[in-house]
Amino acid sequence: MKHTILLKARMLLLSFIQIIKFIIKFLFITSTCILLYAHFIEPNWIDVNYVQLKLPNLASEFNGYRIVQISDIHVDKQTKKRRLNNIFRLVNQQKPDLIAITGDFVTRRQAKFIPKLKATLGQLSASHKTVAVLGNHDYWADAKKISEVLAQTDILNLANKVYTVKRDNAMLHIAGVDDVWVGKDRLDLVLQQLPQAGAAILLAHEPDFADTSAMTNRFDLQLSGHSHAGQIRIPFLEPPLLPALGQKYYDGLYKVGEMFQYTNRGVGMTGLHLRFSSRPEITVFILQNRQ
Repeated sequence: MKHTILLKARMLLLSFIQIIKFIIKFLFITSTCILLYAHFIEPNWIDVNYVQLKLPNLASEFNGYRIVQISDIHVDKQTKKRRLNNIFRLVNQQKPDLIAITGDFVTRRQAKFIPKLKATLGQLSASHKTVAVLGNHDYWADAKKISEVLAQTDILNLANKVYTVKRDNAMLHIAGVDDVWVGKDRLDLVLQQLPQAGAAILLAHEPDFADTSAMTNRFDLQLSGHSHAGQIRIPFLEPPLLPALGQKYYDGLYKVGEMFQYTNRGVGMTGLHLRFSSRPEITVFILQNRQ
């Protein structure tokens, strides 16, 4: 009897050990597959996202106007020129009237890789203009050198400035605030330059600035980046880990007061070069008036 009990106990123990081994093997294989996906597949699986927006102050002359937004390129030692070329080629394929880049061209302390940016940015092509603002990482890298690259590649840095597109007598204003995180934003200067007539779109790297810009009642739309929508999102765990000034409006389209706000997930990465459940994004805005 005692021998039988010991034999059963031994069999149960062996079964338990086999189950534990299976679980460990399963978890190892699953985690390896997830890491491979997050490193090799999702970062290169670019989501071209089309958004139709009816802006209340948009003149009918601008119906169908296409703005293509990218954000958070984050050039660093792991960034391949081939990847940048692919991203910019996809942008051009959307036939943009205007391209808007909402900051973080280079990752902090990675200024020596700015030449990669210079070698590829110049291929961007819009029928009107390519405009941009800087982000916090740009200032933590080398904002002066990045600004020089933008000028050399014919990209207008809207650092507290306004660029106006005209069609006949109608106007569409594209404004930008310099980076909020580092205290370079001067919305007051933007408002001084902004005409009273015509729809106005604001570029601001940090999306939570929308609470400030919406209060002016002057902007139809704010375009932002910064948050990467968390970059690595664990299922059933929301909200994801997010940076300061990107915790409230961190992914996609919002309505803040009477203003639309859109946060692009970005095309690059910081920290771990992984993306999970947060595909890199190119956003194509097709503007319409409300008539």
